[in-house]
Amino acid sequence: MRKDVIGLGALNYDALYAVERIAKEGEEVGILAVEKVPGGSAANTIVALARLGIDVGFVGIVGNDKEGELILEEFRKEGVEARLRKEAGSTGAAIAFVDAKGERALYILPGVNDRLCMENIDMEFIDHAKFLHMSSFVSKEQLDMQLELARRVKSKLSFSLGMLCFHYKLEDLVGLIERSEVIFLSIRELKSLLKGEDYEKGTERLLNIGAKIVSVTLGERGCYVADATGESYLIEAYPTAVVDTTGAGDAFAAGFLFGLLHEKGLYESGKTGNLVASFCIREYGCRKGLPYKLPC
Repeated sequence: MRKDVIGLGALNYDALYAVERIAKEGEEVGILAVEKVPGGSAANTIVALARLGIDVGFVGIVGNDKEGELILEEFRKEGVEARLRKEAGSTGAAIAFVDAKGERALYILPGVNDRLCMENIDMEFIDHAKFLHMSSFVSKEQLDMQLELARRVKSKLSFSLGMLCFHYKLEDLVGLIERSEVIFLSIRELKSLLKGEDYEKGTERLLNIGAKIVSVTLGERGCYVADATGESYLIEAYPTAVVDTTGAGDAFAAGFLFGLLHEKGLYESGKTGNLVASFCIREYGCRKGLPYKLPC
């Protein structure tokens, strides 16, 4: 059966610490609470889509440890068809510190994520999806794998650039950008990748490379979305009490793809992205606040 969206990206088991404030060098700061949950950017997006009734799957790799089993169990519970390879070793891990304003500091341990390669990927499973949604890994080998996958995949490609913007130059990512139906990135990621350009000029550069749609999240200002036809919108965020911004971009991507899958236009898809993100940031963690249905 053809899936609507299949995700591919690093799978992590997250440890989220609510803290008084993000510590500076040499400081000692109190921890208010801790929560441990499955995570990973593309996986968060896929779970958000599953909760909204979209038929989804995921391709990735976990270790042969307790954390890997918990990630698998979470996918089963959320209705995600997971094609996960198990490897001897540790599942990827992420440690996040979140302050009272919802801002965060994030540390990543890749674990077995660095071992995922083309030979592990079921291309028939992916090629029968309407969208393949990918997010970044850490190593150069995984970037090369994703570049090859972008060349070969038959489904539409959706990509959350994430940490790639801080580790690579624009020319290193051209093969992903030119093949993408949708590119997702934050204003901070865009400025890093394009050396300080504003969101309008930066978006235009990415569209000129070949992306069909570019979406830039702007935090409390909402988002800016544009496509290759010249249509563009600055869309206000939904007012909400911010508890934790972790996973907001992943939630936005889910809402935006939800709009596209329901044949909504650029503006409505951007509004839906903002809406799903607004639910996410009301709770600690990437998934706890994700909605099971959207307001009419």
